[in-house]
Amino acid sequence: MAQLPNSLEARDVAFQLHSYADARKQEQTGSLVIDKGEGIYVEDVSGKRYIEGMAGLWSVAVGFGEKRLVEAAARQMEKLPYYHTFTFKTHGPSIELAEKLIEMAPVPMSKVYFTNSGSEANDTAIKLIWYRSNALGQPERKKIISRMRGYHGVTVASASLTGLPNNHKSFDLPLPQILHTTSPHYRTMKKDGESEAEFARRCARDLEDLILAEGPETIAAFFAEPVMGAGGVVVPPDGYWQAVQPVLKKYGILFVADEVICGFGRTGNMFGTETYNLQPDMMTLSKALSSSYQPISALLINDTVYEPIADESHRIGVLGHGYTGSGHPVAAAVALENLKIIEERDLVGHVREIAPTFQKRLAGLADNPLVVETRGIGLIGAAELHHPAHSDTPGSLGAAANAAFQENGLISRAMLDAMAFCPPLIITDGQVNDLFDIAEESLKKVAASL
Repeated sequence: MAQLPNSLEARDVAFQLHSYADARKQEQTGSLVIDKGEGIYVEDVSGKRYIEGMAGLWSVAVGFGEKRLVEAAARQMEKLPYYHTFTFKTHGPSIELAEKLIEMAPVPMSKVYFTNSGSEANDTAIKLIWYRSNALGQPERKKIISRMRGYHGVTVASASLTGLPNNHKSFDLPLPQILHTTSPHYRTMKKDGESEAEFARRCARDLEDLILAEGPETIAAFFAEPVMGAGGVVVPPDGYWQAVQPVLKKYGILFVADEVICGFGRTGNMFGTETYNLQPDMMTLSKALSSSYQPISALLINDTVYEPIADESHRIGVLGHGYTGSGHPVAAAVALENLKIIEERDLVGHVREIAPTFQKRLAGLADNPLVVETRGIGLIGAAELHHPAHSDTPGSLGAAANAAFQENGLISRAMLDAMAFCPPLIITDGQVNDLFDIAEESLKKVAASL
């Protein structure tokens, strides 16, 4: 990438360390500098327009440039630009948003705790789970199970939950109390001759075997996404959740549903919990909560979780946990307006209407010889790529496809060699076709180059 000495691109290389990037490569290639956005599109500083096929980071549900959210932020900025929720203080937007989320919750929930990102929400969940175990006089019940290929964030504790090797390498992670069980990806994890139904039951057996090996009295909770996102858009096989949830109930293990990506319409219901008939004790929410116009996340807990925590805080005299920005009034006001837009425009119904076209076009990518599998639900999906020439360098084929997509005006995300698609929920039928037309043409060019 050509960089003028004082350009944004050059200054970015000079001063900023980027997430999920090779820092040395960053020095050589620079960054794509996005300047503005409207609807499902973003535009770079040179004026080139792209379909934002990832809704930013799985998150801009109502699209870019939504004036109602800008106005909601401005109104709150003028009235009360900041206040906290520490000790016995609060403010209107956080109260209203907490009430709204409890009303929206697909299963009975008792309280909302606000944080600033999905990572912080999951990190807080872990701390409260440990706090609760101590409150119940079960100090040995501290181990937590998540799944290989699961993604739950990047703080020390939430990155330990995450089941992706590159989130652990050189960070001395995972923490010893965090365990991982089988990923529900049928194609890569099945045994010879094993049907999907048999695989789903084996996943549940693997979970139970891990619980028994560690000691049920030591296992506090199980964290899982209804549909795995950053681990490659892994859609669980039929029967998976019906087999897994009874195991958790059998041993009194809390279930935390990570709805950070699935929440607020992505799977064709307001929550992935509804799509798969889940019964979690805790839910973590972020991303589409505010369409990422403001950083905000939420942890919802039921009475089974809340009551012992409340008792313990009374015994000690304080719940010694909190973030400066928890329940930030501007973020909460934007989230409230964002939820109004989702409901008023029936974006969940829109997802159901548009999903057949989206999933049909996604499946059509399998006609390309590089695509070994497509998978998805609602308005989320992935196409897995493979070519013998790239077998020894996982991720290189995905990087080539990602570059071709971007050159042709589509922003996607390569998760190693799986290309993800997760556009804003407002996308139209015609725009879905535009997105996949670019993806098809780009993959043809990559295949031809091999």
